[in-house]
Amino acid sequence: MIDVPVLVVGGGPVGLTASLYLSLFGIESLLVERHPGTAILPKARALNARTMEMYRQIDLEDAIRAVAMPDRFGGTILWSESLAGREIKRLHPGRGSAANQALSIAGNCGCSQDILEPVLRQRAETAGAGRLRFGTALRELSCDADGVTATIEDAEGRGEQVRARYLIAADGSQSRIRQQLGIGRRGEADVYDSINIHLRADLTPWIAERPAALYLIEQAELRGTFLTINGSDRWGFLVTSLSHYGFTPEQFTPAFSTEIVRRAVGVADLAVEVLGVSAWKASAMVAERYRAGPVFLAGDAAHEMPPTGGFGLNTGVQDAQNLAWKLAAVLRGEAGDALLDSYDAERRPVGEAVTHTSLLNALSMGRTARQTEAVLPRKEFLNEIGLVFGARYASRAVVSQEEPAPVADAIEAYVPSAAPGCRAPHVALRKGSRKLSTTDLLGRGFVLLTAPAGSAWRAAADRLEGPRVTNAVIGDEIREEDGGDWLAAYGLREDGAVLVRPDGHVAWRSPSGADDPRTTLQEVMNAILCRGAAVPGSAA
Repeated sequence: MIDVPVLVVGGGPVGLTASLYLSLFGIESLLVERHPGTAILPKARALNARTMEMYRQIDLEDAIRAVAMPDRFGGTILWSESLAGREIKRLHPGRGSAANQALSIAGNCGCSQDILEPVLRQRAETAGAGRLRFGTALRELSCDADGVTATIEDAEGRGEQVRARYLIAADGSQSRIRQQLGIGRRGEADVYDSINIHLRADLTPWIAERPAALYLIEQAELRGTFLTINGSDRWGFLVTSLSHYGFTPEQFTPAFSTEIVRRAVGVADLAVEVLGVSAWKASAMVAERYRAGPVFLAGDAAHEMPPTGGFGLNTGVQDAQNLAWKLAAVLRGEAGDALLDSYDAERRPVGEAVTHTSLLNALSMGRTARQTEAVLPRKEFLNEIGLVFGARYASRAVVSQEEPAPVADAIEAYVPSAAPGCRAPHVALRKGSRKLSTTDLLGRGFVLLTAPAGSAWRAAADRLEGPRVTNAVIGDEIREEDGGDWLAAYGLREDGAVLVRPDGHVAWRSPSGADDPRTTLQEVMNAILCRGAAVPGSAA
């Protein structure tokens, strides 16, 4: 019997990120993945700025960018009749890197899943407390009030039993765990069907002067998208709405796939090497609940969405970050089990919002019907800056006596705010000659942000019971860049304080000082961690 605090099922980006974060918080875990290794097809490619900010906080940004596609391909979407033929339109996304600079120190990154996963796996394997077993499948699972008992089996058919206090189901859109637990889903199933062709071909003559992340091909008998992987000779080609154009998945042999790619490029004798082909159907489905006792759904197991907008992977790894710190706090005895209910309360509304948006994007581009001419997307497509940065949590893990700030358009608009529940906003800082962000001070535990005059809050934080709260002072060694005003951005006076959770969301703030900072801060931490009676303003 293997006894472990957390069992993670699924070794994609979500499961690997969960393992990595649990190790960061000192929690032992076992990850099992039925495939022998990481992804062999590109799959998802777009890491948005919020995700890269998250990985930057745990020193993974440089490793990811080192293997990602060149930055120059990340800012444009292009429509044409073929790569060698007439161009129809170009679109420069509103949530591209340039637009993000004022909102985050970390920009978007194009890194296909088959390239990203080895980076995450290497870090997860060396992080300390987590163990990874690829080529190992979950065969049986039973749950009780104290945890789960699982039977796992390796590639040679050898079985073992695992006892875990909690289980993270990151086992994909067809999650057997979700089905066994009887958790239903709501939404639209099988919105359209697709084929992914992973290929090697030199497309430089047709893309060198017009780099783009996506090249959408619009022909009367073929609709598809070239997905940039390395910007030179390795690509994905996504054929969408197969049935509307008379295609079947069985047709896509290597020879037929080569001809399809040549039609899309517009060059009949192009040298093409087909590296892999996979068929799939796009759905927009969200689980009715993310928790069932000791089991938590994350990633595609919780929310399956069309890829139009690139939200699936990003939403999933952010699920993992949100859940990991809460599991760690409970397992260390620092929080009550009720804290774990906040995972569903916080992440399911996000999953519902991004899934709905991804579906609307797909519908606006004519994915569900045969088209005789190009169909351009709705104006919100790739301008969803509000969904990238604007999630505001309302749960017991947030303490607030403030009215929610009005939001004119939660999809396209984002107004940085340090109101409780919001992502702690980016403000440009400097430490000596090094450029920083307020977000660089976060992401590894609870952090109390104060100005030099907030010494009473810092003294209170040092005497708290429970998890350590790190004090970060802005105004002495770390200062704003010229023209910056972090106090105004965070809604504080000189003697105020903001408490930020390990996932970078504001847990609580006091615009100014208090008569008894230690009692105030202790009550706030007790409420956030569900360790007793809630303080006024905390969500039940």
